Amino acid sequence: MRVIIVGCGRAGSQLAARLATEGHDVRIVDRSARARRLLPAGFQGRFHEGSGFSRTVLEAAGIEHADAFVAVTSGDNSNIVSARTAKDTYRVPMVLAHVYAPRSAGICRELGIPTVASVRWTVHQIHRMLLHRHLTPELAFGNGETLLIRSRLPGYLTGRRLAELEVDGEIRVIEVTRAGRSHIPAHHTPAEPGDLVTFAVAATSLGRLRGFLDKELGT
Repeated sequence: MRVIIVGCGRAGSQLAARLATEGHDVRIVDRSARARRLLPAGFQGRFHEGSGFSRTVLEAAGIEHADAFVAVTSGDNSNIVSARTAKDTYRVPMVLAHVYAPRSAGICRELGIPTVASVRWTVHQIHRMLLHRHLTPELAFGNGETLLIRSRLPGYLTGRRLAELEVDGEIRVIEVTRAGRSHIPAHHTPAEPGDLVTFAVAATSLGRLRGFLDKELGT
């Protein structure tokens, strides 16, 4: 996935480093060349100096082929303008913006741009939204390290014990809604067609949970 990140501050540099380590094509943009210092040694992505809403800069960063765009500068207005440019001008499929003021969040909602806030939580939340957007948390705890996720179970799990989806210290099945009624499953409770299951999951284990839920029978 090609991701363009505007803003190489604490959140931007951490997110860029994390995505690059996972093998994604990361391009990061910042007005200051000195911001590059926040990136780790051996950073595999590309750094571009310039404005996050300059078409020249964005096109040099490869926005025309970007899969996702993240605006995490220190200014709400800059993030809104650059995110809107990515969304409306370049039709980037996934656009996210970091904002501080409630009013700015309201503007983004009207524009159809998801927003996040706080540095550590921002990195966790943007990472989840980029890679696990179909696993939407019902609730997050702390700085987003632990999440409550509700998901419809795929058909191939029918008849399997729900406890088989648990991983000690990472994923726990805490509730199942079946035929409109909610209950806490016992260790031996099997999955049935149409089950809606609530998981408590570590944010770092979302990929593992997605593997359980996306897996096709026989693979």
